[in-house]
Parts: sequence; C-alpha cells; structure tokens
Amino acid sequence: MSADSPILAAAEVTNLHKQFTTPWGRPGVYALKGVSLTIAEGEVYGLIGPNGSGKSTLMKALLGLVHPSEGTCAIFGIPSTDPISRAHVGFLPENPYFYKFLTGRETLRFYGRLCGIPRKTLKAKIDELLQLVGLEEAGNRRIGGYSKGMLQRIGVAQALIQDPRLVILDEPTAGVDPIGSRAIRDIILELKRRGMTVFLCSHLLEQVQEVCDRVGIIYQGVMMAEGSVDLLTEDLSRTEIILDYASPSFLNRMRSLIDQDPDAILRNIGHPHNSLEQVFFASLAQYMQTNQSDKK
Repeated sequence: MSADSPILAAAEVTNLHKQFTTPWGRPGVYALKGVSLTIAEGEVYGLIGPNGSGKSTLMKALLGLVHPSEGTCAIFGIPSTDPISRAHVGFLPENPYFYKFLTGRETLRFYGRLCGIPRKTLKAKIDELLQLVGLEEAGNRRIGGYSKGMLQRIGVAQALIQDPRLVILDEPTAGVDPIGSRAIRDIILELKRRGMTVFLCSHLLEQVQEVCDRVGIIYQGVMMAEGSVDLLTEDLSRTEIILDYASPSFLNRMRSLIDQDPDAILRNIGHPHNSLEQVFFASLAQYMQTNQSDKK
C-alpha cells in the first residue's frame, strides 16, 4: 500500500435513520435521525448517551441485525447488509446469555467450534483468552456460578475467539462492581495496545474518557457532538495551573499577579479532587496492605 492510499475505515455509518413502526396506525418512533460516524482502524471509539438514546440500535444496524430506514452502514468497506461484513467482527451484547451448565472453558470451545476454529489450535486459543480476561482459575467452573463481572469477561473472551479485527462492546460494564469494571477497562486497554479496533457503547462517562481515542455523544437519536476526548473535554474559557507543594508565599504572589489583570477571575485555589473510583481503589489497596502487615 502506497503512502497516498486511503486508510480503510473499520466502520462507517452515513446518514443513518431508523424508524420503528407502532401499532394502531400511530406515528412511528425514530430511534436514529441522520447519524454519521467513522471509526478508524486501530482506534477505540466510545458512543455515550442516556438509556434510550439510540446507542444499541446504531450498533445493531452496523452489525446488520437491524435494517436502516435510510442511510448506510459498512464494516471494512463491506455493506452491513452483506453477511460477509461480520466475518471479522466480535460482538458482546448488553445482556449476553450463556448455557449455565457449561464451564467457562467449554463455553469458549463451543463458540470456537461454531466459528470453525480447528481443534488443534482451539485449546491454545482458549488458554490465551482465559488469561487475557483473568479467568484462568475459573475456566473449569460452571458459568452458573459466575458473578456478573465474570460473565461479562467471559463474554469479552467469546467476542475475541475468532481473532476479530473489530470488537463491538455494548455496555460491557453494565451491572458490574468497581473491581469488575476496572478489569474490563484493563482488557480494553490491552486490546488497544495490540492495535485492535474497539467500538464501545456505554453510559459510564469516566470509563469512556479513560480508554477511548474518540467519542460520539448521542441523544434522542441525534449525534450531538463528536471528536477526540481531549478536544471535547477542553474548556477554552478557563486556564488551569496545577502545582505540587507550592508555598503559601508563592501562592500569595500568584494572587497578586492575578489581581493585576482586570479580566481574570480567580475561581479557586485549593486541592484537586480524585474520582470516586480512585478513592475506592486507593482505600482497597490500603486495606489489603494493612491486612498483609497484620498477618506477618
């Protein structure tokens, strides 16, 4: 491929409309209204919005599970209406269902066989995926005994069983506790490190901000904003100065300089706040460290 060759988009949605019909002749409900987006190969793209905003409908249209009322969807240049477009896609729905009588290892073997993976290579692939999602020790336990977080992680593993080029994750941390949510976040970061394309749908804004390269904000079926995380979160009306261990005298001099600018407004000088997730894991680390010290 020459340097001037265009980069093939992993996923492309153009002017997508989706109207669901309603009974008794009432007007149809539009779930999507002219949505367009492009996901570059190798990036992590996050789609955020409240429940009912059209996130899942957009993902299903991209996967060919929902037929658009208007507009087009394509995966690696192949229309989503063509089943071949899903050959290189792994998908984790919001509420995946697994056979509870199977173990985690048997579940991955089942999906691997469905994908036509040879038996000779399937065992090594299952071992690799169980390690990736942190379920090596639980691989021989039945799915029925898994927690919600473990179910989501085995769901991510099944989405990766055929080495997809694009992974679509619909609310992967829905109903998952902070520890499980952190584990799934780390898995997404590892996929990103490996150069895999990830399309993430979530209403957890902090998680999306941590893992995504670009973000789309959707509300009532309309894409309200789109761009890189840095671009969307930057507040050009404010200037932030972060100092470590600044002396009181230095802070006083800073206040004097600010007072000399008639347009500058000093909002606050104080200590920054950590997120609740940071507080939770810091408290957990301190607790575990204390317990380990007590056992010695």
